[in-house]
Amino acid sequence: MMCYPLPCSSVHQHSHPHSIKIPGDITLGGLFPVHARGHAGVPCGEIKKEKGIHRLEAMLYALDQINSDPELLPNITLGARILDTCSRDTYALEQSLTFVQALIQKDTSDIRCSNGEQPIIRKPERVVGVIGASGSSVSIMVANVLRLFEIPQISYASTAPELSDNNRYDFFSRVVPPDSYQAQAMVDIVKALGWNYVSTLASEGNYGESGVDAFVQISREAGGLCIAQSLKIPREPKLGEFDKIIKRLMETPNARGVIIFAHEDDIKQVLEAASKSNLTGQFKFVGSDSWGAKSSPILDQEEVAEGAVTILPKRASIEGFDQYFTTRSLENNRRNIWFAEFWEDDFRCKLTRPGIKIDPEKKKCTGEQERISRDSHYEQEGKVQFVIDAVYAMAHALHNMHQDLCPGATGVCDKMDPVEGRLLLSYIHSVNFNGSAGTAVLFNENGDAPGRYDIFQYQMTNTTNPGYRVIGQWTNNLRLNVEEMQWTGGSRQIPDSVCSFPCRSGERKKMVKGVPCCWHCELCDGYQFQADEFNCEMCPFDMRPTLNRTACRPTPIIKLEWHSPWAVIPLFLAILGILATLSVIITFIRFNDTPIVRAAGRELSYVLLTGIFLIYFITFLMIAEPGTVVCAFRRLLLGLGMCITYSAMLTKTNRIYRIFEQGKKSVTPPKFISPTSQLMITFILISVQVVGVFIWFGVMPPHTIVDYEEQRPPNPELARGILKCDIADLSLICCLSYSIVLMVTCTVYAVKSRGVPETFNEAKPIGFTMYTTCIVWLAFVPIFFGTAQSTEKMFIQTTTLTVSMSLSASVSLGMLYIPKFYVIIFHPEQNVQKRKRSFKAVVQAATMSSRLSQKSISDKQNGETKIEPDRTQ
Repeated sequence: MMCYPLPCSSVHQHSHPHSIKIPGDITLGGLFPVHARGHAGVPCGEIKKEKGIHRLEAMLYALDQINSDPELLPNITLGARILDTCSRDTYALEQSLTFVQALIQKDTSDIRCSNGEQPIIRKPERVVGVIGASGSSVSIMVANVLRLFEIPQISYASTAPELSDNNRYDFFSRVVPPDSYQAQAMVDIVKALGWNYVSTLASEGNYGESGVDAFVQISREAGGLCIAQSLKIPREPKLGEFDKIIKRLMETPNARGVIIFAHEDDIKQVLEAASKSNLTGQFKFVGSDSWGAKSSPILDQEEVAEGAVTILPKRASIEGFDQYFTTRSLENNRRNIWFAEFWEDDFRCKLTRPGIKIDPEKKKCTGEQERISRDSHYEQEGKVQFVIDAVYAMAHALHNMHQDLCPGATGVCDKMDPVEGRLLLSYIHSVNFNGSAGTAVLFNENGDAPGRYDIFQYQMTNTTNPGYRVIGQWTNNLRLNVEEMQWTGGSRQIPDSVCSFPCRSGERKKMVKGVPCCWHCELCDGYQFQADEFNCEMCPFDMRPTLNRTACRPTPIIKLEWHSPWAVIPLFLAILGILATLSVIITFIRFNDTPIVRAAGRELSYVLLTGIFLIYFITFLMIAEPGTVVCAFRRLLLGLGMCITYSAMLTKTNRIYRIFEQGKKSVTPPKFISPTSQLMITFILISVQVVGVFIWFGVMPPHTIVDYEEQRPPNPELARGILKCDIADLSLICCLSYSIVLMVTCTVYAVKSRGVPETFNEAKPIGFTMYTTCIVWLAFVPIFFGTAQSTEKMFIQTTTLTVSMSLSASVSLGMLYIPKFYVIIFHPEQNVQKRKRSFKAVVQAATMSSRLSQKSISDKQNGETKIEPDRTQ
């Protein structure tokens, strides 16, 4: 402040020791993170070469270009007031108050010069718009102040989605796309890699938290993507904090993909912690634009960072800026008050200052011999393009505003002094020009730039120079060259980051409650098949699942084959039996009139032998392929053979019994003992069986069925459908029950006739036959019904039945006819006619023999033994 004409001793000029002042007709503000955040209460730390100095110089370069352009803002010079935010929002807020000083009305009525006159106060320059800030948290803090004074703000690096809120941040615009676009691009990348289970990691603050929130929200809306963990890095991390973060990430080891919205320093420490825990290659990072294609976050941690996919707003290296910056020196760049500090850090030397001794171990800076890019590493910082575009956007808005408000005027006219902030904002939102990279610079209704991103991957192998490689682009949709991607060790195989791997064929998903990307795989067991992704269903009763259990297939149908071991033995017995039976029948026919054949009762013998033949023959029907005809003959002959055999035997036994019982009472022969009567009785007994079978035919016509239950073990590969006749076990027993009744009745008569001398009758051979037959069938019952639960039930029961029938037939044949056959063939001399005896003589002899036998038994019981003369002759 000054007083004219006398100096005012009480009023001092206001100075800006931490800012750059560039004079001009219109002044723009600038906010840059020239220094890092300080520690232990110190606001500012070490200098930031790329994010600080490069970006700051980009604004100075843009101002030079605009001021030298005769077409853009002619006769108007743009000036600047550039401040250092020190990467701290609270410090930036204090600094940004400089921009609004000219708009704050101050009461100076009580200020007087030494002579008592009113002082003349020089107002601070009026800032019409601000370029910045870098960090989203800083921009948010500053935007809240600038909007109160209607000062437009254009950021070159703040991407927090929160800043798109036009109600709260209506004076904020940006030339970079918001993180909502970036988050969408990252979701698309994750899905393109086939990942569905990832963790998120965010630096505490607006940038990190807003970015992760946007990613989570978009992934939830898109579906098919789950967040394993969402972790935050504190603003002031404590010792060991990053080790704890890595340990937390390892709690969900399947979530190998880590989405990271974090500041540069935080990224570096995360990589260091992963390396220290020997987890190189475990995590696959997908980094936001704060990582981008920078080398500083991965310095000395390249192996941990290998395969990291990063995203960066589409950019281009500005050659003009490279030429400008590499020619900067301490002599020609005095306007940048921090350039000397940059020079020392970049060339690792020390400048001489009055009163300060130089460390002898450090090189002395000459300031003339050093050259940027020649004597130090130089690579243009990624946001330089956007800084230039932001300055040009402000310049184009002022140019358009000047043309509308001051047509034909040279310099700033009265209508633009001062510049109205809200009007300038409308011009900013209306700009549309080609930026420094040749791409269009424009804003939507929220002040956001369109989303255009390059996608990088950090690769170490199979490249000429290990580093970041462009693998795709995103402009509203993703174009990713997956075949160009490389992972740990140069592998081309995309690593997995899934909660649960896809279920194999035949397995259904059982979802984990609350986590739609996680499931357990459960096998569709038994006879189930996989109906869909989540359900198993039973196959129809006549089908079984395929090997991979994705469908059902028909169950193979089997039957008892002729070559089966279950059929060989019954067939062998049946063939032997049939041959023996035919031999006996042929022999009997040939020697039909011989005494032995006649004494055996020719008529009943042929009936009985026919029954035995049918019993053997039924084996072939039981093994033959089931069909309507075969099933009909099974029903008919199964019980008929036994019925014929035991009907004939019962008739014989009954005849003998009645004869000798009648002989005890009188000498008159009993009725119905002639051969014709015997045949009639036999056929009447047989007819009962035949009638029963035909009734069965009428009630339930014979047909075949396929039984799928009999051979349905737990393993469906062993399941078989059995083709068989529709004859249930109970029906089978009913079919044989009549024959069993005949057999038991015959056995009873055989027991009653046991006292008749064997010289005169066949009672005893028939008795032995029936006893043996009963034993055979008693053994048959438990075997037949005891195998009802066996998977080989049909085969066992068929074999048991046919063998039992063959054995019973063989017993009858062997006991009754083989001895006669033997005598006829091998001892024909015994097959001669003997003296005939009358029925009376036979009965008397038999009666006497019976009495003698009884008396002999009685005498033995009394201890006496007497010899009686034989009177039977």
